[in-house]
Amino acid sequence: MMEELLRGISIDPQLTILVPALWVLGFTLKKTPHVEDWLIIWILLLCGVLASGWKLDFDFNGIANGFIATGAAITTHQSFKQTFFSRVSDRGRREKK
Repeated sequence: MMEELLRGISIDPQLTILVPALWVLGFTLKKTPHVEDWLIIWILLLCGVLASGWKLDFDFNGIANGFIATGAAITTHQSFKQTFFSRVSDRGRREKK
């Protein structure tokens, strides 16, 4: 049963615009006062699922695409951030060597 559901997921190319849109939304939420950091990921997930469901229909495939797009947005943001911007903990390690 679950295997059939997972096989039925196809990543829709029309949702490639959703990943950068979620980046912008996340950046905006990060700069917004009174929005806690832990809440940003949940807002992005809700928006990703709603946008995907609206575009593809609110079935298993549409909701799964929303999760995938949100995961891609968060992962690429973190990869970029950790690759090109030094972290405080890394600075401390470099100074000790």
